[in-house]
Amino acid sequence: MEVTEESLKSELEMFGIPCKEESVLGKMVEQCICNRIQADEMVLEWVAYSSTKNGLQLSMASLEQFDHEVLTKNHKSKQSFRKEEPYSRTLDINSLQDLIKAEEEEENLLDSYCTPAKGSQKRVLTTPEHPQSKRSAVLLTSPGLLLSPASFSPSLTPSQKYSQRGAKGEVVVTFGAIQGTRWVGRKAPGVGVQVDFLEGLEDSLHCSYKYMFQRLRDVRNVLTEKVEELGEVLRSHFNIEEFSPVSLPAQDSITVLGQVCCDSNGKLNAQSVLLEAGPEQGGQQVPVVLSELKEYSLFPGQVVVMEGMNTTGRKLVASKLYEGVPLPFYTSEVKMEGDEEPTNVLVACGPYTPSDSLTFDPLLDLINIIVRDRPDICILLGPYVDSKHEQIEKAQVTETFEAIFTRCIESIVDGTRSVGCRLVFVPSQRDIHHHFIYPQPPFTLPGLSKDQAQRVTLVPDPCTLLIDGVTFGLTSTDILFHMSAEEISSGTGSDRFSRILKHMLTQRSYYPLYPPAEEVNMDYEKFQSFGQLPITPDVLIVPSELRYFVKDVIGCVFVNPGRLTKGQAGGTYGRLLIQRNAPSGDGKRVSPCLAAHVVKI
Repeated sequence: MEVTEESLKSELEMFGIPCKEESVLGKMVEQCICNRIQADEMVLEWVAYSSTKNGLQLSMASLEQFDHEVLTKNHKSKQSFRKEEPYSRTLDINSLQDLIKAEEEEENLLDSYCTPAKGSQKRVLTTPEHPQSKRSAVLLTSPGLLLSPASFSPSLTPSQKYSQRGAKGEVVVTFGAIQGTRWVGRKAPGVGVQVDFLEGLEDSLHCSYKYMFQRLRDVRNVLTEKVEELGEVLRSHFNIEEFSPVSLPAQDSITVLGQVCCDSNGKLNAQSVLLEAGPEQGGQQVPVVLSELKEYSLFPGQVVVMEGMNTTGRKLVASKLYEGVPLPFYTSEVKMEGDEEPTNVLVACGPYTPSDSLTFDPLLDLINIIVRDRPDICILLGPYVDSKHEQIEKAQVTETFEAIFTRCIESIVDGTRSVGCRLVFVPSQRDIHHHFIYPQPPFTLPGLSKDQAQRVTLVPDPCTLLIDGVTFGLTSTDILFHMSAEEISSGTGSDRFSRILKHMLTQRSYYPLYPPAEEVNMDYEKFQSFGQLPITPDVLIVPSELRYFVKDVIGCVFVNPGRLTKGQAGGTYGRLLIQRNAPSGDGKRVSPCLAAHVVKI
């Protein structure tokens, strides 16, 4: 169940706790999302905590203290956002038989998925009263669609909750102001979309590599170079003469450069901030007092420049924080033709199966949407074979993971053959059959025919692509969720998403958090080469477990299309209309993202 300010306010009123400030409620909503708890659990935790503090009043400061002392400790024991129904109930034989008898349409749907035995004359009954579904029509006309439930799951029954979902096709996020936009590909037949690596294939991560051989000295060198490079950019941009050592006592105000870190293994808070300088500034750590800063937004691993007093050499009282500087945008040397049509882009992120079934129904629905809307290019991000899926964890499959993945990709390629759209496949660290490392090399698909391979582009995670003159940044790693749990702020407003997205641009990295989340296996030497932003992209795709959105942050359009499935329920996907634009008459840059939607599957 989604946590809202209204639900929190209602729970608080039950305990007679007044709360009229929207900022406090917004902060509690963020804490619920980041710590994976519901509104009633949040309020119960607060009541228990405040009673031990002699009736502590509800405020922004007390919530920060509550988050550090209670929620962070409880977060590790939480396994999901909401309670799921018992697995045994989903697979109850009697309930399944009743369901099959009551729903003839679903029975026909299951028959259409299965390949009949040789010589069998059985076919799907189609009458005016029982018309053939669009999904069945696609399956029967596309022999390459191989997503038979019998091939993947011990049960032939699709997810009940997914099949009964509502609001199909509802647009939940709108971006741009184009009237009468038709979300159908406009490219003429045979006119392909140009997809290239921005830095060229040779300078991109295009093959697997050996990992698990990192030395601490090499990791340290990478972090040091990052501090020095970003420090030089800040020094030049703000006309700073030189940086002072962080631990040198000084009676005057000093300007220091360093990397934000925490004084313990816990979550960063306003009392645990340390600034670690590079070797040129002494390489020492010093605690930072933030009370004099009017506003700040900090996270572990962030490279910052601070101005303040350090009279003893053992504590820096910061009075000014210099924000980072984003990279410039890509400038195309090819001029746009006057009659050039916009490019329609579809973006979807796995898992492509509900959590209680491996029948790939959501993926089949997505293929139907592709056939209907005929986008010019489809960007599909993993996981395809999700390591967190219940049946995968319990090894309740009859094929190898590689075979399931190959069957899945072949079905996508064959199912969209009539459309002729370009397909971009991005791996995920949750893909159980692929390399568990970041940056992650692209998939290998040796079984594709020559004609199929012409439409398919295999890219690493992360990567920067040039699509018809528009730059796209792609990553399937949930940096938004990871940084939401670590970032602290004050006086910057309640839009945490925009703050984190801006940090990605100003830190010039697809994954600026250090140390990384436990589920991210980082290779820092490869990360230095392939995990940095070469430019500020026009569009940056950042799929996340957090709520879907489309945001313009300092000129870059960030798109979180959500996941195609959310547990047993259906999720969302994104679609964009892009067109390479020349600068306006006054020389200002015009975003090439004309419009964008997030749509329920």
